[in-house]
Amino acid sequence: MYADHPRRDMSARLRKPDRRACELCGREEVWDAETPGWRVRREDGEPVVGSVYCIHEWDIDGDFVPIDDAPGGGESGRA
Repeated sequence: MYADHPRRDMSARLRKPDRRACELCGREEVWDAETPGWRVRREDGEPVVGSVYCIHEWDIDGDFVPIDDAPGGGESGRA
């Protein structure tokens, strides 16, 4: 059925971002695998919350490549 498509190695990994920052207000969040969900990052014990009224513009954009098909797994999922 798909004879004209080259066969791909199934070792490619889906990368996920593990941190993100709002480009407008500076809010920073990290992925919490236990809950699973985004949590506000803490710096010196204080949360980096940014602005409560901001409609966040996260720094995860078209430059982030979610498919890692490099041998050995490549980089971590950081944006």
